[in-house]
Amino acid sequence: MNLQQLEYILAVDELRHFAKAAEFCNVTQPTLSMMIQKLEEELGTRIFDRSFQPVQPTPIGKKIIEQARNTVHQASLLKDLVKEESKSMSGVFRIAVLPTIAPYLLPRFFPELMEEYSMLDIRVMEMKTKDCLAALQEGSVEAAVIAGSAEGKEFNSVPLYYESFYGYVSQRDPLYKKEMIRSSEISGEKLWLLDEGHCFRDQLMRFCQLKSAQSCQIAYKLGSMETFMRMVESGQGMTFIPGLALLQLNEEQKKLVRPFAIPRPTRQIHIVTRTDFIRYSVLSMLIEKIRGAVPVEMLTLQSGQKVV
Repeated sequence: MNLQQLEYILAVDELRHFAKAAEFCNVTQPTLSMMIQKLEEELGTRIFDRSFQPVQPTPIGKKIIEQARNTVHQASLLKDLVKEESKSMSGVFRIAVLPTIAPYLLPRFFPELMEEYSMLDIRVMEMKTKDCLAALQEGSVEAAVIAGSAEGKEFNSVPLYYESFYGYVSQRDPLYKKEMIRSSEISGEKLWLLDEGHCFRDQLMRFCQLKSAQSCQIAYKLGSMETFMRMVESGQGMTFIPGLALLQLNEEQKKLVRPFAIPRPTRQIHIVTRTDFIRYSVLSMLIEKIRGAVPVEMLTLQSGQKVV
């Protein structure tokens, strides 16, 4: 039994396909299949049921895979210890980011970071909050940038910045004529919102005390924030956007932006790691770069803002 075999079964479990797992691991399919078969023979049990398509782990296989995940993660910490001892800015660093944060935050610092730290391979994955925390728990990412702190003793959260929400209102909507919007004036029937599971949606639904937002959701259930902005620009309803998105708008688009009346709904962005995280040199650098990439007023909670 070796770490390579454990990495192979983790890849098959994730992709549920031997050929795709082999490609991911940069080996041939016969090699991967042979190594997994040798591991199964050594353990005296089947890890995967190959009669299913996609392939499925057996009941005992699920337990083996979970233990393998822990073992591979612990082994990776040994490498991290060495890198951290030398304050190394090299190797792979995987980070999960919310889809409502990544398009507006990453362009502000990531290209320069890649040039400055060319030996550091930062791999970004966009995920919802629940998936970010699950990826942290299983060790498939080293850090996550989410809205709000992560609950649980297994996580450490570091605050990064505060970001208010804004209304993005079509010229045909009654709220377009107002200088600011009040939550009581928002109608769920003409509101474009992300699908359930996005904390961006959940926070605003609570703040605006909306029980439903049905008609637009039915029309475009799996839309993105950028898609909803285009719908608003075409004259249909309204949506919400985060503060950093304003910095990417042209003058015509800015005319559709409406701030909330006080208290203004605001989210606090955190970077989260596991408590056994080791590479603090990389983490500290990322925190510095992110804080330096946002307007200085976003680093503290401003008068009139309310964290939701």
